[in-house]
Order: sequence, then structure tokens, then C-alpha cells
Amino acid sequence: MKLFIRILPIVYLLTSCSDFLDVAPKDAVSDETTINDKASAQTAVRGIYRQLGDDDYYGALFQTIGYLSGDNIQWTGSQSVIQQFISHAVKGDNANVATVWSGIYATINRANQVIDKLPAVNDATLSADEKNALLGEAYFIRALAYFDLARTWGGVQLVVKAATNISDTKGLQRSTLEQTYAQVLKDLQTAEPLLPETTNRYRATRKTVWALLARFYLYQGNWTQAEASASRLITDSRYRLIKPYSAFFANNVVATEESILEIAYSANNTNAHRGYWQPPANNGTRQWAPNDAFIALINNPLIGGNRSSAVAITNQGLWYGNFYYRSPATDPAYILRIAEQYLIRAEARAHQGNLEGALQDLDAVRDRAGLTGSTAVSANEILLAIEHERRLEFAFEPHRWYDLVRTKRAAAVLGLTDEKRYVMPIPAIELSADDALEPNPGY
Repeated sequence: MKLFIRILPIVYLLTSCSDFLDVAPKDAVSDETTINDKASAQTAVRGIYRQLGDDDYYGALFQTIGYLSGDNIQWTGSQSVIQQFISHAVKGDNANVATVWSGIYATINRANQVIDKLPAVNDATLSADEKNALLGEAYFIRALAYFDLARTWGGVQLVVKAATNISDTKGLQRSTLEQTYAQVLKDLQTAEPLLPETTNRYRATRKTVWALLARFYLYQGNWTQAEASASRLITDSRYRLIKPYSAFFANNVVATEESILEIAYSANNTNAHRGYWQPPANNGTRQWAPNDAFIALINNPLIGGNRSSAVAITNQGLWYGNFYYRSPATDPAYILRIAEQYLIRAEARAHQGNLEGALQDLDAVRDRAGLTGSTAVSANEILLAIEHERRLEFAFEPHRWYDLVRTKRAAAVLGLTDEKRYVMPIPAIELSADDALEPNPGY
């Protein structure tokens, strides 16, 4: 009954949200009294972000699906559950898959609590603009959560009302992939007018919506809208590619002009990623590490440029990812960066025949990495160059696997011809808890 345990009881969903952005409100309130004034509304929204950044979502495990399933990472640990992603033989009883599923739905239920209850709050100290912004943040995060569910599992159960007991969701049929993506778009369109058009690198704003819309339209193959949405961020002077590549994450920096949305951590609420990447010499486990092929690419100055800063080597000759390195592990989790917007627009322009514009955007990212302009000429060459650039630029972020699946390149690049493996299995524990929940074909 894990789905019920993880996504339903509000007493668990609103606990321990006090560390987010070093704010210390009351930690938990019961379902009967929560979100009845300004303070409890703010607490509840902080709780959504806290769950978004939890170990089972952007704090570690969800992101691993995006890069372990690609072709940059090797597994060095002893847990066979991790090897399943690298060998593309993920099983329905994979504990990480079940944990990520539950974590994303927990995030959705926190958002649903705000969406359901905030409109009825009557507090003279809570202005209409503040109320709208909090509500818009909940819609945005719910959109992000369903987007991640869709690209990972396909069509899923659409839970759009707050759930407090198992009967609230049991028996709910899975929606189609198209219906799931339609919910994403609906939530983003609802969030956009509610949110302020300000720059906040930790909280959702109207600009954050535009950035996720650009990614959404990229996945849909809607090149015109993808280009238009990405352009709104690229032309905003508050966002820019900063040099060198490491400038947005090295030397303990946070919230640079590169960042559109990142999740903050603290000494009391750490980012689990660091421990998985750093070697034992740095008090990590190095359970996953860059593989030989990736090391050769990233360390070639004509290919990787200055992005070699994302890796390091021990005195014993062991390469490791150094994207997450801080001690204590307060490294941000990056959800949206301006580099992605450039490469989204480059891809969208290439598909529309604007090859010159595509190369300009591609070369902007290459220039930031200390590389000369691309020598690609034809549309197909440019698209492959963009794919390659994304592989290096987002090596330790959740993009590579999803990129290869959405562009139908997983067979050519990974040798994975079984299309049933392009989505993860519905967790076995969820299937056993709800007869209405259908498994993905082939699992």
C-alpha cells in the first residue's frame, strides 16, 4: 500500500518543511487546520518545494533515471537495482522506481492541498497578489511533476484533488500519454497569469513557466512554440550563459544568472547527490561514476572544452563526477538552466529550417564551454551536434536518457531496440495495491 503511505496522509506531507530557504515556520499542522491563513499557506507551499527537492525526487533518485539510463555513467556499487538502469533491464520490483513514483505523487498531493484549500482562505494580511502567487507555484510544480511522470512512465493516474485516504485514489484508471501531457499544459497555462513576472531562482514565477513550456513544447515537437517560449528567457538580460562552464556551480556559488530554477539545500537539509558521486577519499561512495567513453569526450579540449571541470580524479586514478562536491552537501539541484533554453531554441530552429539561427544558439553554448563554432552544415548534422552538446552540457542532470527517447535515437545510440523499454515499469507494489492500475506493456 505504498502509494497510500507516500502520497495521501497530510500529516506526513506537511512535516519538516521548515528548512526550505532557512525559513522556520511551524513544522506541521493537521489536515483540519492547515492552510487557513497566510502563515499556513506559506508553510504549505514551502512544503511542496521541500518534497520536490527530496532524495526521492530532484534531490537524487529521479535525476538518476535521466543519466544512469544514458551512456555517460558506469555503476561501481554493489546494488543490482542500479545496474538495471544502465543495462536497460529495469524490473517492476525495482525499489528506486517505486520510491521515485511515490515521491513524485507526494509532491503532487502537496500541490493539490494548496490548490484545493488556498482559494477559500480569508486573511486580511494575505493580499490577492500573494495569494495568486502561492496558488500559481502549486500549479507550476504540479505541472512539472506530471511532466516528469509522463516522460518516465507514459500515461499515468491524474490525481487533481487532494487525497486523504486510500479510497480517494483507488480505482482511478491511468490516463493516456496525451491526456497526461494535456494536464501539464493546462496547469502551466493556469499558473502563468497567477504568477508575477519577476526573477526568482528558487521559486516559480511567470518566467519559470515559460522555461518549462519551452521544454514541454520541445517534447511535443511543437517547434514554433518551443522557440517562442525559449526566446522569452534568452532575451531577458537577467539570464545569461556565464563563463566558464563551471561558473554556475563551482566555488560554492548559488543562484547565478545561469539559473532559472534551482533547489536550495542547507546543512540540516542536504542534497543526497554528493554522496553518490564523490569518492571515499572525499567521504562519498562513488556508486556511479563517469565511464571511459565520457571521460575521453569531456577531457578532449576540442570536444568537451572547459566542461572537464565537471569531473576530477583521485590520487589512485579514479575518475568521479564533481558536479556535486560541497561539504556539507548543500549543492543546489538544477531544474531549469538558461543553457537548456539555448539548445531548445537551436533544435526548434533547425527543425524549422532556420539553420543559421540554430547554429547561433548552438555556438553560444559551445563558446561558453571554450569551443569554436560548430562545423555542422545540414539540418541533420546540426541536430546531431545539438544532441552531442546536450550530452556533455547536461551529463549529470536528468536529460540524456529522455533526449534519446524523445528523438527516437535510443536504438541507434544505445542499441536499445525494444521500445517497451523506453518507459519505466509501473512499480509492482502499486499494481498490487490497486487492480485498476495497469502495467506498462512488456513488464
